[in-house]
Amino acid sequence: MTALLILPLLLPFAVPALARRTLDRLLPVTALWVITLCALVLGGCSLAALGAFVLTGLLELPVFAALGELVQPLPGASDLVVLPAAAVSVGTLAVCAGTLGRAALREFRAFRSARTEAGRRPAAGDLCVVDSPHPDAYALPGRPHRIVVTTAMLRSLDAAEREALFAHERAHNRGGHHYFLAVAELAAHCHPALRPVRGTIRLAVERAADEAAAAAVGDRRLTARAIARAALAGQDARSVRPEFASAATSGPVPHRVKALLSAPRAPRRATAWIAVLLLACTTASFAASATGMLDVHHRVEVAQGEAR
Repeated sequence: MTALLILPLLLPFAVPALARRTLDRLLPVTALWVITLCALVLGGCSLAALGAFVLTGLLELPVFAALGELVQPLPGASDLVVLPAAAVSVGTLAVCAGTLGRAALREFRAFRSARTEAGRRPAAGDLCVVDSPHPDAYALPGRPHRIVVTTAMLRSLDAAEREALFAHERAHNRGGHHYFLAVAELAAHCHPALRPVRGTIRLAVERAADEAAAAAVGDRRLTARAIARAALAGQDARSVRPEFASAATSGPVPHRVKALLSAPRAPRRATAWIAVLLLACTTASFAASATGMLDVHHRVEVAQGEAR
């Protein structure tokens, strides 16, 4: 049982490299879904494994054994292994909960501030222009969706580049990319090895919006130029947008521009093994955590005298 529950804690360390390769090999939208779902499952499995360690450790203590109606000691590993593992798991879960709570509060405040600022301005459809000397533009989720752009950003681009920028931000709102970014943030607080995956998911989000914008305006070179100029204009800007509010200036812009200037390529079957390997790691983590938790449940029933 202990070995099975350790596996979901180790497998996430292999994911960052696999996630980056998956994004390079697959279409951006496909890679975005695959990486995000894998990160969510891996994060949940690591929390489940830690919770199983905590439960096993607590049931070794007389007070909790009585609450659990155990009539005999819980079978399995010795106290020299179970109790330290439970103590470490409790500390890890506390740190995860604390950092996640602070991040959620910070994002909520930033989102509320951005929505309030956008609500004060007249909107032309989904477009909200904010009078500011700092160039910035981002997709603001909520009801209704908004594309927030500052006057300084509008002055930095010509008319065609503005349309490409707006198409990029609309792709974010239409694709619900804020959900993917929220999942990436959640997974990053579930396991430290998943923190680099957060950056990969953000890049996948921007690459997917880049491709959608290029298709909307019908000019990949124009889209690349608009993103590059917007990034240069906004590199010193002080933005108050929440992290899950996607912006065209996010991520490694040179990498995105290079991808836009290259001809789009369909994924080949020979390169799909990267995504298969990523999914295999996720499946193994899920199977190990589920089997481990079922084993804990069976051992509790044995200790309660309900099973053999």
